[in-house]
Amino acid sequence: MMSSLSFFRRLSGYKIALLGIGLFLLDMVTKMLALHYLAAAPSATGMGVEREIIVFQNVIGIDFTLTYAINKGAAWGCFGNFPYLLLALRLVLIGALFVYLLFFQAPQNYRLPLTLILSGALGNVCDFFLYGHVIDMIHFVFWGYDYPVFNVADSLIFLGTCMILFNTMRHKES
Repeated sequence: MMSSLSFFRRLSGYKIALLGIGLFLLDMVTKMLALHYLAAAPSATGMGVEREIIVFQNVIGIDFTLTYAINKGAAWGCFGNFPYLLLALRLVLIGALFVYLLFFQAPQNYRLPLTLILSGALGNVCDFFLYGHVIDMIHFVFWGYDYPVFNVADSLIFLGTCMILFNTMRHKES
């Protein structure tokens, strides 16, 4: 684990930026694929039928499917009734992260996590402008707990946040 962390610490600014752009594009491509292959398709009755792709079932009690879902809010649909307030908060966060990463000397071990959060936030905001909502498609059931459907952008935000917490706890110990 330490060798992979030191690898990420050695990434220069432009390499981290390219990684962030690549992850943003990965998020957008997965959402387009979900929209194309998983979104409701008209059936013989004229009703929309959601498609679900089962990746694996009951592997050590875990189910993994690709399922099309829309989210008009933030995590778990929070603030779904306030889409423009949520959009404004997301835009402020994106602007602040962008300015901080571009114009301030962020500590090396925080550049990658902040870039992950920025890439994920950009992906979800782009969804709002393109579709009017966020497209989610990754769905897990862990030992009977039906975890909410999420996307690559949500994963980037979560991973970046975990990395920041890990870095912060590690620095407090030293």
